Amino acid sequence: MSDHIEKSKAYFEKLAPKRKKARGINAHYWNEITNYCEYFAHEDISILEIGCGAGELISSIRGKRKVGIDFSPSMIEIAKERFKNVDFKVMEAENIQLDEKFDLIILSNLIGYVDDIQEIFKQLHKVCHSKTKIIVTYYNYLWEPVLKFGELIGIKTRTPLQNWLSLADINNLLYAAGFDVYRNTKRMIFPFNVPLLSSFLNGFLAKLPFFRFFTMNMYTFAKPLSVLSEAEYSDKYSVSVVIPARNESGNIENAILRLPKLGNHTEIIFIEGNSTDDTWSKIQEIAKKYSGTHDIKIGQQGGKGKADAVRKGFGMATGDILMILDADLTVPPEDLPKFYDAIASGKGDFINGSRLVYSMEKDAMRFLNLLGNKFFSMAFTWLLEQKFKDTLCGTKVIFKEDYIRLVKNQSYFGNFDPFGDYDLIFGAHKLNHKIIEIPIRYKERTYGSTNISRFKHGVILMRMCLFAARKIKFI
Repeated sequence: MSDHIEKSKAYFEKLAPKRKKARGINAHYWNEITNYCEYFAHEDISILEIGCGAGELISSIRGKRKVGIDFSPSMIEIAKERFKNVDFKVMEAENIQLDEKFDLIILSNLIGYVDDIQEIFKQLHKVCHSKTKIIVTYYNYLWEPVLKFGELIGIKTRTPLQNWLSLADINNLLYAAGFDVYRNTKRMIFPFNVPLLSSFLNGFLAKLPFFRFFTMNMYTFAKPLSVLSEAEYSDKYSVSVVIPARNESGNIENAILRLPKLGNHTEIIFIEGNSTDDTWSKIQEIAKKYSGTHDIKIGQQGGKGKADAVRKGFGMATGDILMILDADLTVPPEDLPKFYDAIASGKGDFINGSRLVYSMEKDAMRFLNLLGNKFFSMAFTWLLEQKFKDTLCGTKVIFKEDYIRLVKNQSYFGNFDPFGDYDLIFGAHKLNHKIIEIPIRYKERTYGSTNISRFKHGVILMRMCLFAARKIKFI
């Protein structure tokens, strides 16, 4: 063990007796980190915290199995006394010895005390499966003079000299260790609890573009880099393609004829909803006509709106991967293999189509619709803190097991989206998924007319964004 590590261990051993008490004036700072990690935790996941100290963070967040490790025996002893709902172990982050994989791994303000951060990150592969998510928290180095002054006047506990790291440094070290960083977040300007003032500064001001530069806490989200080859994933999963159809009689047969084989089995599910033409009879006719060559299921939605149709279709689906293909076929069915490749290879957990990269056919999207889509793409980029080009493309892809978890957590947002696009995107974000976009060439309709009202539905979408801001951003 290096001299630096020995000094850090001695520091925490000496600090341990003080951790039997509440954190006092610094509690607001630590509670913010705990609460944000809790936002991405769920009752049905397993969680490992590395460098758990006295266990306050991991004991306070949800999980079906929770394990905390730390190199300080005194810290672990106190953690075991205080929190019985966590399995605590004395263990060095440089040499993880655990025979299980975790869904979520948290390293909270640990990396400042270690000698070789890249080696610590490499150790994480021992306890990761392909969908494991990593959250690394650290403080903004711009605050270093303020923190040292706090130690000088006694409002902050003195700490050993720590590593000086920017978000770019952390991202680079994770990548070098074999992890894919998919989101960075900065939060908290004022680390003390002053009624009203703290809520305004941290809950609102710190989320605005200019002020984010001065925030104190940095969060990095990562997942293992995909290592599957095309040969390994091409036939690994079965796929259910849900096709909501309202007044789309002329497109039903083409949807069958143009849909490529996906994975090891392709299930096609037509859901008809409140059509005024012969869409339902056409679906029945086509399902019978191609029953010998295709696996086709059909149904009619009981409610209204695309979201209701998609939920019904997903409820009928048996495939490992769930896809949505709009019956207007403005997103070419021939592009769906790109979506399969992206999710099956592990490059993303939720795949969203983007119509705003390639040039469109002349009448594929009306000008005001284009402006609206551009606006909402900027809004989502700010809301979810990752680049978004197109939020309203109908083609979206998710693993069925993840969709089931999304539905279980739907009460957080409520049933607020009649279209289903935002419902799925916000739900995927809450599940801490990596969301990626696949550009497609958006085509002009060859049959029927759009079911979207630019102004009426635009107002609804704006209201949904404002609602989601309270649930995602201003928390």
